[in-house]
Amino acid sequence: ASMNGQLQDWGDMAQMRLSEISACSLPGEGVTRLPFTDEHRQANKIIAGWMQTAGMDITLDAAGTLVGRRQTGGKRGTKTFILGSHQDSVRNGGRYDGIMGVVLACLAVEKAFADGSEPDFAIEVHAYADEEGVRFPTALLGPRALAGSAEIAVLDLADENGITLRSALDAFGGDASAVPELARQPEGIIGYLEAHIEQGPVLENEDMPVGVVTSICGIERNRITINGKTGHAGTVPMRGRRDALVVASQIISELTARAEALDELRATFGTLALSPGAVNQIPETVILSLEIRSPSDADRQAFSNMARSFVEATATASDCSAEMEQNYRQPAQGCNAGYIDKLQNACRVHQGRSRLLASGATHDASAMAALCPMAMLFVRCRGGVSHVPEEYASAADMGVAIGVMAQFLNSL
Repeated sequence: ASMNGQLQDWGDMAQMRLSEISACSLPGEGVTRLPFTDEHRQANKIIAGWMQTAGMDITLDAAGTLVGRRQTGGKRGTKTFILGSHQDSVRNGGRYDGIMGVVLACLAVEKAFADGSEPDFAIEVHAYADEEGVRFPTALLGPRALAGSAEIAVLDLADENGITLRSALDAFGGDASAVPELARQPEGIIGYLEAHIEQGPVLENEDMPVGVVTSICGIERNRITINGKTGHAGTVPMRGRRDALVVASQIISELTARAEALDELRATFGTLALSPGAVNQIPETVILSLEIRSPSDADRQAFSNMARSFVEATATASDCSAEMEQNYRQPAQGCNAGYIDKLQNACRVHQGRSRLLASGATHDASAMAALCPMAMLFVRCRGGVSHVPEEYASAADMGVAIGVMAQFLNSL
């Protein structure tokens, strides 16, 4: 019981820190903290304090990542283990998404050393500038730079005020021209761990504080274009109409039903545009988006192929034509099996049992996977909601997460 009480204290500290840093926000509901802004600068001051308390030296790297590093000796002294997450939020978001991972990382490192840890490797905590991609039409520059996968062209993308990522980064104290030099050598990096609110209802349904992530879903986005024939709503008979929207409705209902029958696959029709778009005209052209997510690239690919065939066949049956073209793809990233085991063991110690689950959202960890083995821990969130002011994780649950993360660090 005393151990749980001690974890509660760590969780209370996490809650206090999250409350304090939530004030680094534009005015309005919830938290709005965009990268390379005054709010980001204020947040970094606070985060630097957390890192110092955990015995870390602090630098801001060329990509705008705030890095805390605790150097230790021993046989793996030249190697580094990284814990990280992002400081930014969506507009009018909550006070946990992203930043909670930074808070828990700092406290887990502090607790690991308080528990007598003497690692023979260096430990870093990273607070990445931009994971949400709200200000600039790109994201994940920080972890991608470390993994050597950053594209220099994105530095010329601009925000809605015409300020480029390059100039915002340089003005913030980063150095856009030095971003390519940030790439770390994989042999020097042991691995990466990230904690995040679940953004779903699984842990709440199972009454469990934390869960262990198996993989980050692969994502693909497709554009479906259906061409029929327009005509007057009053004069063209119902039979034999070439109505593109009716075809679209068949596609949406059937593919949604097929996705519902599959475990862990998500299919979403998020946008729909039709023309001529008049109340008394038969829709001639419909363009809609189909996003498919799955922890298995093979399952996603199979569903995508099936969807393409179904789209074409359904259009043909109504004397219409249709094509489905993929315009975005990122493969699934599996979490390291050894790390999953270590996290599960720590979960059994601190909450009696363990639960595996896939991440349907992408995270900094998916970019870090290109550099080193990675793992993720999910923390239960109330109502499964995220990216809204109502977002909430309890101090008790965060305390369990800190206990699990500290034990994980001590098991490396």
